[in-house]
Amino acid sequence: MVILGISCFYHDAAAAIVRDGILTAAAQEERFTREKHDQGFPIHAIEYCLREAKVSIKDVDYVAFYDKPLLKFERILTTYLATFPRSLPSFLKAMPVWLKEKLWIPQTIKEKLGYNGPILFAEHHVSHAASAFLISPFKEAALLTIDGVGEWETATVGVGEGRSIRILKSLHFPHSLGLLYSAFTYYLGFKVNSAEYKVMGLAPYGKPAYADRIFDKLVTLKDDGSFRINMRYFAYDYGLTMTNRRFHELFGEEPRQPESGLTQFHKDVAASLQQVTNEIVVKMAQHLHGETGLTNLAMAGGVALNCVANSEIPRRTPFKEIFIQPAAGDAGGAVGAAYYVYNTVLGNERNYVLKHVFLGPEFSDDEIERYLDRLGVPFRKMSRDALIRETAGKIATQRVVGWFQGRMEFGPRALGNRSILADARNPENQSRVNLKIKFRESFRPFAPTILEERTSEYFDWDRPSPYMLFVAQARDSAKLPSVTHVDGSARLQTVNRDENPLYYDLVQEFERQTGCPALINTSFNVRGEPIVCTPQDALRCFMRTNMDDLVMGSFMIEKESLDGVLIRESVESVPGPQLD
Repeated sequence: MVILGISCFYHDAAAAIVRDGILTAAAQEERFTREKHDQGFPIHAIEYCLREAKVSIKDVDYVAFYDKPLLKFERILTTYLATFPRSLPSFLKAMPVWLKEKLWIPQTIKEKLGYNGPILFAEHHVSHAASAFLISPFKEAALLTIDGVGEWETATVGVGEGRSIRILKSLHFPHSLGLLYSAFTYYLGFKVNSAEYKVMGLAPYGKPAYADRIFDKLVTLKDDGSFRINMRYFAYDYGLTMTNRRFHELFGEEPRQPESGLTQFHKDVAASLQQVTNEIVVKMAQHLHGETGLTNLAMAGGVALNCVANSEIPRRTPFKEIFIQPAAGDAGGAVGAAYYVYNTVLGNERNYVLKHVFLGPEFSDDEIERYLDRLGVPFRKMSRDALIRETAGKIATQRVVGWFQGRMEFGPRALGNRSILADARNPENQSRVNLKIKFRESFRPFAPTILEERTSEYFDWDRPSPYMLFVAQARDSAKLPSVTHVDGSARLQTVNRDENPLYYDLVQEFERQTGCPALINTSFNVRGEPIVCTPQDALRCFMRTNMDDLVMGSFMIEKESLDGVLIRESVESVPGPQLD
């Protein structure tokens, strides 16, 4: 049985294929179109998933869509009517897209894919819950989903048992933790639905001086974790902005202009928002545990990517085991919808547990070599052992390496297959990689990859964190300044040999050479671009930045070797290996 899951038309469009219960392929559309957070119909991701699963659209038994467009349209119309006439500009902007595109999902699927089979729709937060529970290692778990908004729901709590998902309670629009976070993201001058993680990264530089003001004026939090937003201060239910004049007067400053300087005020506002977020998430989790008595927790939704809030749950609630779906935002809804149909609707037994997210395209050494030859790029082809040994040595001598291996990651994090790597011991590497290679804000922290078995020696953390979804305090003896944030925390990626043998062996070899079992691991891209997908993407990024070396498959390319070499044609004009 083949089920194709699709999410699109809001942000982070994606596709996933579940074949006989196994997640065979999953990818975001942005990786193919090179448009960050691409929300369009994910035709490239779908075509890739079908090829990877070695099926055609005629072999697909069901298409599963991750939300219910008519319910969402009802919420939007109802909200616009309730806030008329202030909502008129937003209404006029939204309606053409809805009437042309978003209401016609079945027709779009049939026309673009040539598909004539059944199309099933799951509710948005059910897709989130399914994406977390049905591929988790748990037979039974409490479920928590938190995001901006689906159809009406903004957060749900529930229980997963076997193949079933039961939603117990939900919060409804406009009362939304995700939209609260996005409103502050807008106020702080960052891009909504894109740069919320920058606010999280900025927060440790400030003090939560405004947390009481937020709870006093903006958010009424109850003991069960539910809350109400005072909409007098917000515009997201009617306007084209997130906050209004009352909000700006409450905090005493106008919204920060994008790319302008960050003051202590902005840092304190970010810190205050993060503290409020932590408290709400913990309250929800504490109440959920009290309601269910369960010790396993499965989480998804965009807010579940907030690794700072996530890390409060094991510290402050009785939950013992936590599984957070790595592509927790809308992209992961494609996976959730597919599994909801396979396991819950159709009643098939669960036979898959997510062990890694290397679900995207892969390129052979032959493909990479032919591409480099066509361009006239000098390279060295190396054995596996030599490649690991030399790459580790280069990082140890303070070179920054682009690392392109195996199948691309699904979700927002590079986890060792599409990564930029550097020495975590060197304090200069934090600003060097930020400013000269990633071309991004200097306050942004980097994550360490650390050998799983060595984690507790360096960090106050006692469990795997393979997807960079938790933060932990570095021990005083850790001496990893370029991955330790200003508050002493780090967003951990633990790695073991079962999940990624090549990457594990590289980190282990670095430890053998230096005594340090950790590397800086940041995504292989520059600011404003998606993570690289193809060898062509990787070479283009390498050529445009101050990276020192590029390792693709078995091939080592050194920046010095390109000096004086006339590349036959530009990287852009020579097609890279095709995704077929």
